[in-house]
Amino acid sequence: MSGGEVAGILVAVFWAILVSFLAVALARLAQTLKATTKLVADVTDQAVPLLADASTAVRSAQTQLERVDAIASDVQEVTSNASALSSTVASTFGGPLVKVAAFGYGVRRALGGRDEATPAKTPRRAVIVGRTVPATRRGKRKKG
Repeated sequence: MSGGEVAGILVAVFWAILVSFLAVALARLAQTLKATTKLVADVTDQAVPLLADASTAVRSAQTQLERVDAIASDVQEVTSNASALSSTVASTFGGPLVKVAAFGYGVRRALGGRDEATPAKTPRRAVIVGRTVPATRRGKRKKG
């Protein structure tokens, strides 16, 4: 055997080994493509119903939001009507009620027979955090 024949045999063996490796790689690639195709088909089968359910949920949420918006606008209208009513009542009855209260106070004072020179004794009060506390409670608080 000459050197050319040996080189030819070596090239043929390496070529056979290379083709074998390529055949194995292509077989594994085909299996991977089959598994990927099956996975995509399964995901598609499951995703379509999920998308339909999501669409239904979004429509339901939109309906509920429209109802809440209608309720909020009704509440706003009721609030404005109540505000207008309270201002009307205050302006209508406020002035006369203050006059009646002042008249009642004057009558009580006149009928009470108080002497204008001696003012009535009023208990001392202390202010604690925005509240008025009678003097008796304040004294108990200091002792305790």
